[in-house]
Amino acid sequence: MAHAASEDPGIIKAKKEAEAKGYIFAASHDEIVAKAKEERKLRALSSFDPETYRPMIAAFKKKYPFIDIYAEEITGTDAGQRFLLELKAGRARDWDAISLTTEFHNDYPPYLKKFELLGMSEHGVLTIPKGMVDPNNRNIVALTSSVSIIAYNKSLISVEKVPDSWEGFLRPEFKGRKFVADIRPHPYRSMVPLMGLEWVLNYCRKLAAQQPIWVRGQTRALTSLAAGEYDLYTAVNYHSTLGVMKKDRTGNLQVKLIEPVPVRLSATEAILKNSLHPHAALLWLEFQAGPEGQRIIDEYEPQKSSVYAPGSAVEKLIKGKKLAVLDWKDFAESGEMVKKIVEAFGFPKADR
Repeated sequence: MAHAASEDPGIIKAKKEAEAKGYIFAASHDEIVAKAKEERKLRALSSFDPETYRPMIAAFKKKYPFIDIYAEEITGTDAGQRFLLELKAGRARDWDAISLTTEFHNDYPPYLKKFELLGMSEHGVLTIPKGMVDPNNRNIVALTSSVSIIAYNKSLISVEKVPDSWEGFLRPEFKGRKFVADIRPHPYRSMVPLMGLEWVLNYCRKLAAQQPIWVRGQTRALTSLAAGEYDLYTAVNYHSTLGVMKKDRTGNLQVKLIEPVPVRLSATEAILKNSLHPHAALLWLEFQAGPEGQRIIDEYEPQKSSVYAPGSAVEKLIKGKKLAVLDWKDFAESGEMVKKIVEAFGFPKADR
């Protein structure tokens, strides 16, 4: 439990150091709760599906019944870009906790409240695993991790013929619309820290030369894969695949992990600078990042919990495997990486 006392010398020192740098540092969890009781409300934008954030809200209300919380879903690059433009124009004033879009990570900090999430986590004021907090900005948290895998239809292609390496997709037998690829290149961006940018760009050029079936939006393509319209899908989100597998009565949709396993931090959230209910928002971020919130994510969006959450499904999944991780240190360059990879793809358009 994170109920550190304000008399703790370590906390007092950390608070002074944080405030000297312009950050807000609550001295105790009780202080945060007391201020949240005064605020009484919370408005949040979430990147989670409604079937996830609704039980999350129910559990949060059970723990903090004095907070009247309202949440809306915001997903996709286009929606994120529109919200960011509203933010820059000063029109996005009604929200407290917001979801950030990875491609525009560097654009958000001027509009965020400078809570010292990392320091408060390190000193036990907040129960947020330290790895979830951006160590550069210190006021942004990544609630989940996205793992990329291979999906295939077992009735159309046997597991033995599914590639065992990423280079396997470059073999001659996979040329000419033999597999599906998403035009949003997040898995390949995750490979950059491990493999190097030039290797990734060269690989993506070769992948594009294979003439894959380009798609945008994974659920629809995975549903078509399960229905037998496609054989194979490269570098798709594991959690998205599992969601479709739940509804696949044929059992044809299967998955395969390829090493290095691409893993990227996702579902980044923060608190707006002009938030009217900032302490209620702090409790919301903490709850989602904590054990109960991560269990809810694992239940409703399997294999999307945080790699930094002890005992999470993702932590167990990737244990002992070679990883290609897009972590906080690479977030600053993430937008530029995406642009370069899309250029290497040759600016593909989704097939209709």
